[in-house]
Amino acid sequence: MDYGDQVAIHEAMEQQTISIAKAGITTVLNSRCSVLAAANPIYGRYDDTRSTAENIDFLPSILSRFDLIFIVRDIRDYNRDVEMAKSVMNVHVRSGKYTDDGDLPVDFLKRYIAYCRAKCSPRLSVEACELLQNRYVQMREEIHEQALADGSNPPVPISVRQLEAIVRIAESLAKMRLSPEANVEDVTEALRLFKISTLSAAKSGVVSRYWKRD
Repeated sequence: MDYGDQVAIHEAMEQQTISIAKAGITTVLNSRCSVLAAANPIYGRYDDTRSTAENIDFLPSILSRFDLIFIVRDIRDYNRDVEMAKSVMNVHVRSGKYTDDGDLPVDFLKRYIAYCRAKCSPRLSVEACELLQNRYVQMREEIHEQALADGSNPPVPISVRQLEAIVRIAESLAKMRLSPEANVEDVTEALRLFKISTLSAAKSGVVSRYWKRD
């Protein structure tokens, strides 16, 4: 991705607006959408001997604007490969239909998600706010201590943007069950997702295939 394009999407990803100046007309348009991005490492394969910053050729200002960053590594494992092959085949065989294992069709999920977005706007409970505040301070301290030990800055800085990202994830979890309030369980799950994705990418270049719930 060109450097100029990286800078150009800063405003859209953070302020959710796009400023346009053409033919003497200057205006600001709304950009209310989600960004789902995927990219290959700059060396073709993820190099475990290099840091995350060396594997991902993106500015920290771009990476910090994503709520979740997952490093997906192609690890050769027979059982994992079999399960992945079955999953891909099932997508083609069962496309758009109910299945015996309780999966829902895509059209139904689209309508349900649209209803959740239109009818539900949950907010954090007092207990959830206290938990999130404490864990955020703890994460910042851990990153700071690691930076002092390694003598390098993390590729994804943990800042208020990441705190707002965790809030959005927690509220989204509550919204999926049409709850008016995001509770401690929602924040705990949001923190778990953030820990195994963005926080892991910020700490090291290797993401384990196995994770346990705190």
